[in-house]
Amino acid sequence: MSQVRGGTRWKRFAVVMVPSVAATAAIGVGLAQGALAASFAVSGQEFKVEAGYLHGYGFAQYGGVDMGYKDLKGDEKVARPVAISTFETATITDMCQSVVSDVPLLGKITLQLNAGQNGKQVKAKDLYLDVTDLKADAKFTNIDIGVAAKDTDQRAGGKGPIVKDKSILPNGFAQQADEAELTGVQQKAWATTAGTFELGGLQMSLHKGDGPKVECY
Repeated sequence: MSQVRGGTRWKRFAVVMVPSVAATAAIGVGLAQGALAASFAVSGQEFKVEAGYLHGYGFAQYGGVDMGYKDLKGDEKVARPVAISTFETATITDMCQSVVSDVPLLGKITLQLNAGQNGKQVKAKDLYLDVTDLKADAKFTNIDIGVAAKDTDQRAGGKGPIVKDKSILPNGFAQQADEAELTGVQQKAWATTAGTFELGGLQMSLHKGDGPKVECY
């Protein structure tokens, strides 16, 4: 167990680093250099994720840009600023993911996925979350706030996973920690990627309509 040097707890932690300067700058720098946070064209649908508890090691967070489709129709693409939260390893319990689609003749349909319930876990390695909104109670162990994004890379002696695209604000604001614990997580995201993603007790369901009764929250 590592010694708690920078054990920090923030009530209702809300995307702490990207919004103003970093995210705005990321659009200009990212587009100029062809940088993408996700390694694929992101869909035109943002999705919600809820988790009762997330425990991760090797945490880092920095600004980035997702290039994706503007909406569900046509081929126009747009750039979207995101906070990229990364973990070398993570375990999650009581996880829910939901996305709403407009289906012709049927209206709004919500796809909901649930996993990590009833004593089972979701396990991920080299996890990257491209997030636009995040609320949770959070505790970080040995946290560094204000480190350059490129220096969170484990290959550069950092605490986080490999920075997949160093052309995204390499000297921009970032934070890293040996360990992170988040409870009561609610987030909106454009993309998630992982080296491995193991979902214990996975269940999928379709619901007519949208809103908190059929979405995760």
